[in-house]
Amino acid sequence: MIFRMNNDPLQGVPPEDEGTQGEKSNARPGLISRVLETLTHLGLGEQSLRLGSNILAVLLVLGVVWLLRTVYAGSGFGGPTTALAAAPTATPVLDIAQLPQAAALSLDAIPRLALPHTTIPTRPRTDVTTYTVQQGDSLFGIAAKFNLDPKTVLWGNYATLADDVELLRPGQVLNILPIDGTYYKWLGTESLTAVAKYFGVDTDTIINYPGNHLDPDTIGDLSHPNIKAGTWLIIPGGTRQFTSWTAPMNVTRSNPASARVLGAGSCGVVNGGAVGFGTFVWPTVDHWLSGTDYRPDLNHYGVDFAGALDNAIYAVDAGVVVYAGWNDWGYGNLVIIDHGNGWQSLYAHQDKILVSCGQSVGQGDMIGLVGATGHATGPHLHFELSYKGAHVNPHTIYNIEAP
Repeated sequence: MIFRMNNDPLQGVPPEDEGTQGEKSNARPGLISRVLETLTHLGLGEQSLRLGSNILAVLLVLGVVWLLRTVYAGSGFGGPTTALAAAPTATPVLDIAQLPQAAALSLDAIPRLALPHTTIPTRPRTDVTTYTVQQGDSLFGIAAKFNLDPKTVLWGNYATLADDVELLRPGQVLNILPIDGTYYKWLGTESLTAVAKYFGVDTDTIINYPGNHLDPDTIGDLSHPNIKAGTWLIIPGGTRQFTSWTAPMNVTRSNPASARVLGAGSCGVVNGGAVGFGTFVWPTVDHWLSGTDYRPDLNHYGVDFAGALDNAIYAVDAGVVVYAGWNDWGYGNLVIIDHGNGWQSLYAHQDKILVSCGQSVGQGDMIGLVGATGHATGPHLHFELSYKGAHVNPHTIYNIEAP
């Protein structure tokens, strides 16, 4: 196929006979050279070449399109050749990706893919959100749902949970911090330096955190910063001590009065009584966890054994009752037994207490019934062990089953 440009200097020259074809073939290069030389002298050589290249590229593209349409029409891929009279005629669409690379580059074409979905990049959350506790939720499950440490959930909700995992209830609305740390309500008279030191961070950590919406240029004197009273501050990475709601585990028979702060169940002086063997039986009939495990990092120094209401509770070893009655710190009806050999055991949330102060009990004796008194979400036995005043993980004594 020969394409002839409109500005071809040979256009309009009459055809010659066969005898002059050889001469014409030899003469044409000379004529083209003279034309190019003339254009070069006029300063149009480069522009002419560029224009000619572009025209040739366009013609090449048109030729490829024509060729593809011809092949497509003859291949039968287009379906039946006879269309219904009422049906519109589809316009063939040229896929630019099928064109030669050189031609596509000449047209500066950029192929695009049609995506059915738009992907929006996930941005880190910087502000506090809220979550309503559902039936069956646990502190650990809520923390995992938001990729937080369980301590952060407690520290962000002191007004609701008071550092006690047993206070979690369906329907409560919890603050969910965007990052592990603590939550602090600004009083308006304190030093930001002192607050940062208390939580174990530096002042810049608090000032520069986006969720606090503080302006470093207007914060002013750190000892009296320009922070409005009542402002809640996120303390990224901050920590603090828990408010202790645990019963002191040094209520010995020689000093039972130390338990007076716990509530009405404190006993007077206890003399003599049974001494334990240093071995332990199960404290109740169910041997699996129903609530929170032994987690000192969450202010929970015992295990929550499952149990139906009024299941039996047993003394794990022989000893003397040094506390029996109501506890004001969330344990409800509570019994503490001193085993006389450095060991003590604690049994909380009882529905009914079956022993009294100063009573000696044998290993395996029934001392109460499982209940849900105090800070309890349902019937279970909160059980603690201590040795010489230090809490001991019950898992080191019992092979407790997971829920």
